Amino acid sequence: MKKFLALALSFAMVLAVGCTNNASGDQVAPTGEKQVGGIVRTTMPSEPDNLDPHLSAAADTEAVMNNVFEGLIRFDEKGEFLPQLASDYKVSDDGLNYTFDIRTDVTFHNGEPMTMEDVIYSYTRLSGINGEQPLSSKFQSVSSIEAVDEDTLTFTLTQPDAAFLSTLIEPVIPADYADQSRSPIGTGPFAFVSYTPGQSIALKRNDTYYDSNRMATINEINFRIMTDESSIVMALKAGDLDIAQVLSMSVPAVEKDFEISSFPQNMVQIFAFNHAIAPFDNLKVRQAINYAINKDLIIDGVVGGYGSKLYTNASPVMGFWFNDLSANDPYPYNPELAKQLLAQAGYANGFETTIKVPSNYQTHIDTAQVLADMLSQVGITLNIELIEWGQWLETVYSGGNHDTTIIGLAGKLDPHEIFVRFQSAYAKNFYHFKNEAYDTLITDGIRETDPNKRADIYKQAQQFLADEAVAVFIMDPHLIMASKPNLKGYAPYPAPYFDATKLYYVGE
Repeated sequence: MKKFLALALSFAMVLAVGCTNNASGDQVAPTGEKQVGGIVRTTMPSEPDNLDPHLSAAADTEAVMNNVFEGLIRFDEKGEFLPQLASDYKVSDDGLNYTFDIRTDVTFHNGEPMTMEDVIYSYTRLSGINGEQPLSSKFQSVSSIEAVDEDTLTFTLTQPDAAFLSTLIEPVIPADYADQSRSPIGTGPFAFVSYTPGQSIALKRNDTYYDSNRMATINEINFRIMTDESSIVMALKAGDLDIAQVLSMSVPAVEKDFEISSFPQNMVQIFAFNHAIAPFDNLKVRQAINYAINKDLIIDGVVGGYGSKLYTNASPVMGFWFNDLSANDPYPYNPELAKQLLAQAGYANGFETTIKVPSNYQTHIDTAQVLADMLSQVGITLNIELIEWGQWLETVYSGGNHDTTIIGLAGKLDPHEIFVRFQSAYAKNFYHFKNEAYDTLITDGIRETDPNKRADIYKQAQQFLADEAVAVFIMDPHLIMASKPNLKGYAPYPAPYFDATKLYYVGE
């Protein structure tokens, strides 16, 4: 499954907005009134892994390019699903047929109309039902995609799939367009302008956008690729950036001139183990490490208290699906118990291991340093290896080659997409966690159509991950935004998306 990494909005998805640019002839609004136009400059914390949305796996990239691409379905700030390139849909009683009314008023950014051929091409490409390699495991239950008429499409599934609607957020792209990775074309409210490696991605408002309710107010947005926190703060103070996500340590430097707001973001910062190698194949060792970690100290010391402590691979933002384990913390801080468990596992003298940390995420680096200090107190030497983002994706995420690692897992809209990450057959199971009982839970969850019964299954899965000490689930780091008073509209989402359509300036 693609696009689950949460490096995107967490820790470093920084946005910046320039002062109103009147070079294009924009009219200056009266004080306090909404102004049309302006240029928004923003930063993203990593290079895009691929501009083709069907080939991208990084949440940072997804958060930016969701402005360019659209699927049959979209999601709102509450995580609820709404029709987008489809005007309506219905699901058969047996849950095997999803029928969509396809919009006929949509135009791609190259001026070509979106047709049924484009829709079928896109989802056939993702599902692999044409005999080609499937690009997304989320479509594995699809057996056919057929046009009923020129604007009606039906997906037929081999078995009920409670998460299927959420998969149709995946974008529709032009059929057989061969240059998507270099010059992407979508249908969204912003069109791609340019990508300069190591510098920026530029987008402009799609003035022919079909959905008047989502028409952007600003003219342009520029996502600058920036990883250094001090540089971001300097740019804010110099007036080069008007809104940005900042780390907690930077709040005192900018709070005088910027409005500060923070939001939990359905993110899980995870200290992950490789279960395929010793000593992490030993439950007592994994439990010992959990007992040795003081999460409260990490939240206070690393993110200045801007974080929600977690106990399993789930954030409270999940709401209905969330299993609140806080009343009975599975692993309260207890270094003495950690030492006892290590001795019982045959590691009375501890051991030495390495943590691979993506070098462009300062919060992960800082957390790794605190983890190393805490583990040293129980005899474990944790060597920190910084690797660049592309190498992390290749070596750890795709290759599963690591002892331990630390990363942010991006929130998803359907619980299956969150908990399938630990299923044995999951393609990006870089933890190498394999458990038949857990696999059965996840299979049951995707087949169950009753929401209450389904929620119970995923709550069991959350307890299972805690009981098995699959990883150290540290926190949902809050998104801290510093914005100038004349920039309005920023909206957090429960999945990777920096929605540029919401932004607007007011007259000063």
